[in-house]
Amino acid sequence: MSQTPRIVLVDDEDMVTTSISAFLMLETDWDVESFTSPEAAIQHLEANVADVVVSDYLMPKVNGIQMLRRAKELHPAAARVLLTGHADKQSAIQAINDVGLYQYLEKPWDNSQLLLVLKSAVERTTLLRTLEEKISELDTAHSSLKDVQSRLLRAFL
Repeated sequence: MSQTPRIVLVDDEDMVTTSISAFLMLETDWDVESFTSPEAAIQHLEANVADVVVSDYLMPKVNGIQMLRRAKELHPAAARVLLTGHADKQSAIQAINDVGLYQYLEKPWDNSQLLLVLKSAVERTTLLRTLEEKISELDTAHSSLKDVQSRLLRAFL
């Protein structure tokens, strides 16, 4: 991947965002943006690209599913990860269905598992974006070929 992966981390607990950010900065060369306010994270996403968005589930005003739904609208290719201290299978199912959740992790998280999930999420996003580029290139080539075919037919008819 030619560009540094961009991770957006959202949790209303400062200790969580600080802990995960510090861990990721030690273990990776990724750009990590942390927010304790979902609204601030959404504003950031409106102006910046993200490869992975990690959000806590229970937050005041905007919950994790609402946060990730907005992230999906803004950056459909970005992988979405829900981090929660509440092992509620119903909310996990809702998140999977509502926001195309990539992964659901419970607190307290295991750093090695978190890193593995985020690495595979970054890889997934990279592959999706590459696929989108290739499809666009094929569409452009197809349009060019149709144009050439049309001009050839006009030239000989």
